[in-house]
Amino acid sequence: MVDLGNSWDAILSQEFTSPWYLELREFLKYEYSHYRIYPNMYDIFNALKLTDYDDVKAVILGQDPYHGAGQAHGLCFSVKQGVEPPPSLKNIFAELNADLGLPVPQSGELTKWAKQGVLLLNTTLTVREGSPNSHKGHGWELLTDAVIRKLNERDRPIVFILWGANARAKKQFITAPQHCIIESAHPSPLSAYHGFFGSRPFSKANAFLQRNGISPIDWSL
Repeated sequence: MVDLGNSWDAILSQEFTSPWYLELREFLKYEYSHYRIYPNMYDIFNALKLTDYDDVKAVILGQDPYHGAGQAHGLCFSVKQGVEPPPSLKNIFAELNADLGLPVPQSGELTKWAKQGVLLLNTTLTVREGSPNSHKGHGWELLTDAVIRKLNERDRPIVFILWGANARAKKQFITAPQHCIIESAHPSPLSAYHGFFGSRPFSKANAFLQRNGISPIDWSL
């Protein structure tokens, strides 16, 4: 079974033993044995492994993993060192530069953010090569809904950064008044000019954290 190695194990224990999750496991066994699936099965839960429940300061929600070879490694929008940043990530870096004046990063790996308390969570955690949204509707959304609900229960304020329709659909689970929601269009080239560029999510997130006595995130990479 799943072993995240931190408090998420207990928090999500009911999810990981539920009938729908066992069905999802069977689906994934078939998919990984018959198709090329991303990320590597050992990387599926990296977002939860790297950012423990009590350490979460901000959540960035993505759609599903990158569906090209060598890109996805379990953190939304992130690619490993040495991999060319995909267009959405390039747009995120352009907005980071415009918002905070930080240089555009050379590497697309966002592990540094995760280790500072930024939960980089996709709404669906696996994908078939070359087929975006191919694992949508098979149970992952139930798990990621549960993650958002559990974070909503936390007393310490969290910033939820929602980019695009799939992420914004989770807004219904963020009801506690202490939390902050920052939402905009998706950074994809198809939509970035319709509200993502100029949205200044990084400075807004840090301003909220500082107002609540929480140390800001160093967004440089």
